[in-house]
Amino acid sequence: MRLTVGTKVIYPSQGPCLIGSIVEKVIAGSPVRFYQLELLDDSNGELFVPVEKAQASGLRRLLSKSEIPNLLSQLKQPASAAKDWKQRASDNSKRLASGSVFDLAEIIKSLTALSERKDLSFHESRMLGKAKKLLVDEIAEVLRETKSAAEELIDQALKARKIAGA
Repeated sequence: MRLTVGTKVIYPSQGPCLIGSIVEKVIAGSPVRFYQLELLDDSNGELFVPVEKAQASGLRRLLSKSEIPNLLSQLKQPASAAKDWKQRASDNSKRLASGSVFDLAEIIKSLTALSERKDLSFHESRMLGKAKKLLVDEIAEVLRETKSAAEELIDQALKARKIAGA
């Protein structure tokens, strides 16, 4: 995967970033090239990801506009989640770490369905919030829309699931 300065990417658990520069630092006496990522949220944070480990770290390009209908369709499908909370937590942590937008959709879909049956634990509520924020941020960036417009797309897809399953 070849990335260049100015490319928008997703870093797992952080969301949309812009490759601001490629810098070289000396680590343990050897030169190492890093992508300097500027977070595209309100934090103005930055990350340094070794170029050689970018793909293994889950760094990926933004979702394409053409993939958004598939993503929203996935949110409309029936949800399934492990009955055991420990297994759910493990599954969702792995999904979040994967950096996949479709894994984020699975977290949102399954925890939203669970929240309709019972109150979520503090951990699950935070996981749902984080996954939804990351998905909203990416959709807003891809569609060049506001975050509230992106959130509305997600909410409409989740409501369609509810109506279909009712």
